[in-house]
Amino acid sequence: LGDSDMKAAAVVALIVLAACQRSPMGQAAARGKIVIVRAQCGACHEIPGVFAANGLVGPPLAGFGRRTMIAGMLPNTRDNLVLWLRYPQKITPGNAMPDTGLSEAEARDVAAYLDGLR
Repeated sequence: LGDSDMKAAAVVALIVLAACQRSPMGQAAARGKIVIVRAQCGACHEIPGVFAANGLVGPPLAGFGRRTMIAGMLPNTRDNLVLWLRYPQKITPGNAMPDTGLSEAEARDVAAYLDGLR
């Protein structure tokens, strides 16, 4: 590839990236990443794209968006993930994941980020 081809490819990549950040789902995922850091989810999980998220207590979350089940119990839907993120102890009492204290909106944003991990 020549210089002009490389520049054109870079411009296209930047346009696509900017469009993703402007889309509602892109914005939700970006907010979700912030919530993940603030809630310290990485203390227990390895989470791609999140600095220092290298915990080994819970499962690694790479490819989460392709999974069919949440915690081996719930079909992987956005609504089920929000419930799991907010109330894991109500769903499976005594499991290793604590109730997070996330609001509905925060859990939806985290779900958007996790769904993007494909």
